[in-house]
Amino acid sequence: MKHLSLARILCAVLGVALIAPSVHAQSVPRTIEPGQLTIAFTGDMPGTGYQDGSMIGYDGEILQRVANTLKLKVKPALMEWSGTIASVQTGRVDVMAGTMGWTEQRAKIMTLSDPIHYFKNGIMQSSKTDWSTLKELEGRKVGTITGFSFIPELRKIKGLQLSQYDTSDAAVRDLLAGRIDAVIGDPPVVQYAISRNPQWKLRFNAFTDNNPEFPLLTGLGQVVFGLSKDNPELAAAVNAEIAKLWQKCELKKIGERYGLVQDVWYMPVGQNFRAGVDRPADWRLPSCR
Repeated sequence: MKHLSLARILCAVLGVALIAPSVHAQSVPRTIEPGQLTIAFTGDMPGTGYQDGSMIGYDGEILQRVANTLKLKVKPALMEWSGTIASVQTGRVDVMAGTMGWTEQRAKIMTLSDPIHYFKNGIMQSSKTDWSTLKELEGRKVGTITGFSFIPELRKIKGLQLSQYDTSDAAVRDLLAGRIDAVIGDPPVVQYAISRNPQWKLRFNAFTDNNPEFPLLTGLGQVVFGLSKDNPELAAAVNAEIAKLWQKCELKKIGERYGLVQDVWYMPVGQNFRAGVDRPADWRLPSCR
């Protein structure tokens, strides 16, 4: 009887040992290439970059932490902004990053992560001007980046002449050359670029409007990652890492490395557009003081 009991115990132990690796393997979300996390990004700092085998930038560091937690190797896929969303939809990448703002339209075609920080759009302009309202853009030559969600709203501004660019660099070059009067771009990218280049003599003013007819331009923005709707497990893993960073206020520490130090990046002020859309009706925006 003792021998039989011992045999049963050994079988049970061996069974657990054999099953455990399989369970662990199943806990790692499926990715396009096994063992790798393929990330589409634009390379616009302070959001994303790639250096010495790791993602850098505010968005980039967060995704690098996701990869490290899941024990995946990052596979970078550098591309222009206009191609990042399509790369997720067509299954060429696992996730896209690039200071992308949440919109209801994007939520219909991708799974959007929880926010990694907040923002308000505004006007990149010469230090000789001090515009901060939609009305002050009337009749102006304004540049923005192809594919930005607020482009239809810009077209509604009276007399505004819109130029679209593939990159932020191209838009800034035309602004410095005087070919356009202002640029409406990613606030983190704009502020980072201005802080690194004081010789440009440019400034960024957030919109002071709070106009419901221009919700994307004047409302509260949430920066998110985009993932395939066919991979909810990966989205859950990304959100779990984001939640940990909010809870420990680690996002603020990451932001300090890239000039995102003001509370506006981490304290939501304004309407929560996602509740009842791609989140439960009682879902609350995370914050960090």
